[in-house]
Formats: sequence, C-alpha cells, structure tokens
Amino acid sequence: MSLDPRALLRELFDTAIVAAHPAQTLARHLPRVHGGRTIVIGAGKAAGAMAEVVEAHWKDEQVDGLVVAPYGYGANCQRIEVVEAAHPVPDDAGERVARRVLELVGNLTEDDRVIFLLSGGGSALLALPAEGISLDDKRALNKALLKSGAAIDEMNCVRKHLSAIKGGRLARACWPASVYTYAISDVPGDEATVIASGPTVGDPTTSADALAILRRYAIDTPAHIRAWLEDPRSETVKPGDDCLSRSYFTLIATPQQALDAAAAKARAAGLEVLILGDLEGESRDVAKVHAGIARQVRKHGQPLAAPCLVLSGGETTVTVRGKGHGGRNAEFLLSLTAALKGEPGIWALAGDTDGIDGMENNAGALMSPCSYKRALAAGLNPLHELDDNNGYGFFAELGDLVVTGPTRTNVNDFRAILILESAEQ
Repeated sequence: MSLDPRALLRELFDTAIVAAHPAQTLARHLPRVHGGRTIVIGAGKAAGAMAEVVEAHWKDEQVDGLVVAPYGYGANCQRIEVVEAAHPVPDDAGERVARRVLELVGNLTEDDRVIFLLSGGGSALLALPAEGISLDDKRALNKALLKSGAAIDEMNCVRKHLSAIKGGRLARACWPASVYTYAISDVPGDEATVIASGPTVGDPTTSADALAILRRYAIDTPAHIRAWLEDPRSETVKPGDDCLSRSYFTLIATPQQALDAAAAKARAAGLEVLILGDLEGESRDVAKVHAGIARQVRKHGQPLAAPCLVLSGGETTVTVRGKGHGGRNAEFLLSLTAALKGEPGIWALAGDTDGIDGMENNAGALMSPCSYKRALAAGLNPLHELDDNNGYGFFAELGDLVVTGPTRTNVNDFRAILILESAEQ
C-alpha cells in the first residue's frame, strides 16, 4: 500500500470536523414556525455557525435573538445578534450577554418558543455568577479547575452550582414557553446535563457534590463560596421539575459521528479501523495505552493487522505541573512520542475539533516515526518536555503543529494512530 501518512491523517481530521459542523447537521431538526414569538438564543463554539443555519432555514420567518461565541468564532447574521466573549476563562462580555439572554426570555407565554443553540464552551461564555459571587471569583475557580486535572463533568458540576443560568435555570427563566435545545456534544457519554453545564435540563448533581470536588482537587475556596454552596438556594433545577415539562433536548452532532466519518474515509483508503470511542483520563496516561495497542498491532497483528487505524475521542485532562505551553492533545502526542521512541511505521495525529488545543493557536499536532530522533537531534528530550507540560513548544520546534483556525464546531478530541506495515516508514 502506498499512501502519504501526513496527508491522510490531516484529511481524516478535516473529515471529522466537517461531519460535526452545524451546516451538515442542524437544519433537518428545526421545528416549523407557527404562531407566537420565536426567540433564538445560544452559547458555545458552534453558536455562530448554528445561528447562520437558523437564519438560512427560516429566511422568510420573523425570528430574532442573541447568541454568544468565543472571540474569533462569530458569524455574519442579519437578524440574530452574535456577540463574542472569552473562553475558557470567562470575561465581562460573557457576563453581560448572559444577563441579556435572561432579559430576552423573561416574559414569555405558552404560545412562544425558544430555540437554544448549544455547544461546548457555553459554560464559560454564559458566565452569570450566582448571588453574592463575583465574576472574579468564578474566573479564579475556573483557572484552578482547568489546571487541576478535574474531568469535564466535575468542572461543570462546580460551575452549575455557582451560576444563575446553568443547571436548568435557563429553562426555569423561559417558563412557560416551549424550549427547544439543539446541542452539539463535546463530552464523553453525550450527557445533556454536562454539555455546557446543562442550562435547560435537570441536574442530578448537588451542591454537596460541588464542595466534594473542590476538596478532592485541593482547590482553595473562599469562605463566601463555601457558604453559598452550603445554602439550599445554590441547588440546581432537578429532573422532573415542572419548569422542564416544556423543555425538549436534541443532539444534532456527537463525537461518535465524527469518528464514524473518519473511519469510513480510512476504510475507503484500504485500512482496517478500530474505534476505541470516548476516553477520559490524564492525557499522558491515555497516550501510553495507545502506544501499547500500536505495539501489539505491529508485533502481533492484534487486535487488527497493519495497515490499520486506531481512532479515539473524548476529553482527556492535563494536571499542570510545569511552565510549558500546550493543550491536552499536544500533551497526548508528546507522551506517545516518549513511549514509542521512534517505533517504525507508527504515525499519529491528535487535535481538538474546535481548532484550539487548550489556550494555544493550534488544533493539535502530528507525530511521525522520526519525531523522537528529530527531537533528540534538536536538543529536545521528550520526557523532560513532558515534565514541563510543553507539548506545544515541542511540536512547534519540530514544525509539526496542526493549525486549522476556529472550526466553529466542537465534538472534542480526535486521535488517530496510523500503523503501517514494516516496509513503510
């Protein structure tokens, strides 16, 4: 088999992104507009692109609204206002737009409907703190959670209980209007309560859970925040609450759809494919598991034979201990490089489908069988760079960053391990 591993891996990544884009997935789910008012609101990395689809689908209908997307993820809409705010650490713009969203839905009737366009990133973008908590408080806790190694469901549990809009509270504000949430999942298991902290669905977690998470990761928590989390008013809207009886939730894109699209492309190129699905855990540890699978394929032809592709998604975590730069995908590949030590015939790409790995300007990076040797020649020790959490710096030095720019969608991480036959390096 003759193929260009770099080109193929990038093509597979691009295929996964396109499969999860709102332009491919949203329109067929939208309801008919009839009677009453239709207000469109939204938040997330795909919110701007979703708003464009709504305007194109309802070009002759009276719709308006307001959505918020990260800086650089906006849209050219005529009737739906698109505001940009900070992600992953919230800023004043996110707080202001959250207040405006609540004002928009504050006096609706049973004849009205709310279209809520939701995707990953919404937690930071709709940043309206609960009573007695400041935006600075939320920012500080958010930064600490991001560095702690906490999983996304744990981070969002804390966020929900410190919010005036998440954890079902937006649905309560919209009552008695009908609420139609159209969501792109960026979380393992596609749990509605976790995607952007579930503003329109019931939340089974408790304030006690949030306190336990803060203790688990030894996060310094001011006394007034602990007091709020011990106050019954901090509880979120629970499943079965009457205010959720007219709230409907639909997934329009999932990580599995993106992996399936990439797998189909790989099979068309003559590769066997193994999809591991959504994975969680420390990026460096998940990489070691992938390295073990790749070696098993190369040495023993199990669980499938080369040439083949191993795909996985989900959201790994990074416990930040060093002073380097890089997100979880660069960290994954750096750990993979250190584990494989230039094993021949193994290539890999890892990237975030939103186009931003952590807080850097790359989506991810690419590892070749030569990466380990090239790094040593450049004076880079992969293990030392891993200790410093410097995945971005490592792959930037090798010229192997993957840069897409904002993709305006987000189904989280994409990891592809390409394993070729021994003659192909």
